[in-house]
Amino acid sequence: MNDKIAILIGATGATGSELLIQLLNDPYFSSVVVLTRRAIDLAHPKLQFHIVDFDNTTSWSHLVKGDVLFSTLGTTLRVAKSTANQFKIDYTYQYQVAKAASDNGVNTYVLVSSYGANENSFFFYPKTKGKLDADVQKLSFKQIHIFRPGILQRQPSKLRPVEKISILIINALNKLGLLMKQKPMPVGLLAEKMILVAKKQDAVKTQIHNLNTIFSI
Repeated sequence: MNDKIAILIGATGATGSELLIQLLNDPYFSSVVVLTRRAIDLAHPKLQFHIVDFDNTTSWSHLVKGDVLFSTLGTTLRVAKSTANQFKIDYTYQYQVAKAASDNGVNTYVLVSSYGANENSFFFYPKTKGKLDADVQKLSFKQIHIFRPGILQRQPSKLRPVEKISILIINALNKLGLLMKQKPMPVGLLAEKMILVAKKQDAVKTQIHNLNTIFSI
């Protein structure tokens, strides 16, 4: 077993929950530190989880110490209820955790962003994602990996009916060579790719992984 420490935010989401399981089962990491807003119904000897108030930075910033920070935190406007709340979760909380990690000497940062992220976009969601992507690159990490997948496909048992239908339609169109940039990506596969890049040392500080490159990692 190695002595590498992984830090994870967003562990209760679709991608984050899958990533957490893979990190706990990976001998490369000796411990996994999770910062979460609510309790996790999971016990593991490698798991260290802390329920935190992300609005109170000084209460948790000292906990963001280790080798790799994985960030899968995110929400939707439907859940957040307002663009102000969504911005707080999708940008403010994530940037504050990344800043704390950078200040504490964490070497590697792996972020799940979004297809179409662009800080100059006219639209709120891609603009927010793009702003985070741009701002974290200014921090002092040695390695930064930003993933911009298309549609994320949760475990089949967790898919809502409308999601199942959407994925079936897009998969059918993909077979015809259409909407390839919207090819669904299983969250388990995304988590696997995130861990793979986190273990590598590269001369290039920042790498942005778009949909067409994620599958080939």
